[in-house]
Parts: sequence; C-alpha cells; structure tokens
Amino acid sequence: MTINPPQDCPLCPRLVAFRQLQQDKFPDWYNAPVHGFGALDAKVAVVGLAPGLRGANRTGRPFTGDYAGHLLFQMMLAHGWATGTFDPDGNDDLVLHGARIINAVRCLPPQNKPLPIEITTCRQFLEKELEGMASIKVFLTLGQIAHVTLLDMLGLRRRDYGFCHGGEWQLDDGRMIVSSYHCSRYNTQTRRLTEDMFNDIFTRINQIIDRP
Repeated sequence: MTINPPQDCPLCPRLVAFRQLQQDKFPDWYNAPVHGFGALDAKVAVVGLAPGLRGANRTGRPFTGDYAGHLLFQMMLAHGWATGTFDPDGNDDLVLHGARIINAVRCLPPQNKPLPIEITTCRQFLEKELEGMASIKVFLTLGQIAHVTLLDMLGLRRRDYGFCHGGEWQLDDGRMIVSSYHCSRYNTQTRRLTEDMFNDIFTRINQIIDRP
C-alpha cells in the first residue's frame, strides 16, 4: 500500500459522494485526496484534520487556500521551517525545511466534520506515511481530532495524553507530541488561539529540536 490514497479513492461512500458533488460544481478545483506537503525525512510532522472546501480541496496542498494556512505558514516561515513566499492559491515558491504537513483525513468532509468511521478508515494512510518518516522528533497535532487520531494510530491511551493547547508528552522512543488548538479562522477570531499562543508553540518546538 502506498502512503497516499488514489485520486478516486472509493473507501468512504459519503466522502466519495461529496467529492463528486464538488467536481461537478467546481471542475477546475483539485477535488481529490490531498497528499502531504514537505519531505519524508522531516523532523516535525504537523498533523491536521482534513482538507477545507476552499482550502486544500481547491488547491491540492494542505493548509493552502483558506485562513488557517496564513497563520500556519506565517509561523513556519518565522521559525525557520519554511522559506519563500506563501500564496493562498498555492502559486508560490514556498518550501518546507525539516517539516511535513499531513491530514488525518485526506478527503474533504461535509461541514469539515469527518465521521468516526471515516477517520478510522483513512488512518491507514496516516500510519503508512508516518512509518516512512524515520526522522520525526516532534508530532504537532492541530486540534483534538488530529490529536486523538495520532494517539489511536500510535496505540496510545487517550486518557494518558489528554488534548490541551501547549500539551507536551515524551514517548518511550524519545519522540515528542506537542498539541495546539487548530489555527482556524473561528479559533483566531474568538481569541481561543492568538498569534502569540501559536508562536509559543513553534518556539517550544525549536527548543525541543535544539534549533537556534
């Protein structure tokens, strides 16, 4: 099995139907399972939830096309995990350095809410991808669903790694999990997540990785 589902992945009927609907409405959009962004030898794996309708589902690149990407890539550029310029349409020269961004669910879910069975079904691709990332030192989970999906994939008990913003856990193999509220427009507009709070997350990751 490859790390990515096929472009016409048939595994989740509800997501297939929704994908076909978007293909009919927006034939020029990407409208397919979204692959990870960044090299597989990354030290940091940023785990998100799923493609957004006008974000990755439109552009084909995680966190590109909607508001969440502005804040995420702003922080990655500021903390040395990316170079270049970011364009919300993906027409840019942005390059990640030592980081890879992947989603727990690869296809666009209605209302940005994948069902538990869809998360479980798609987890096989997350597992295969992370198995091929031998250099990971830090998992950054963005939001509770991404967090518990990673825990389930790693075989960790949820109650021992309760999601919270700024949470840190060291695993038996030396790797770390760092959790953050998702950088969505809703979270930033309601001040649940501020730029300073998100900046602190990346400052801490650099400390863990021992970068200047």
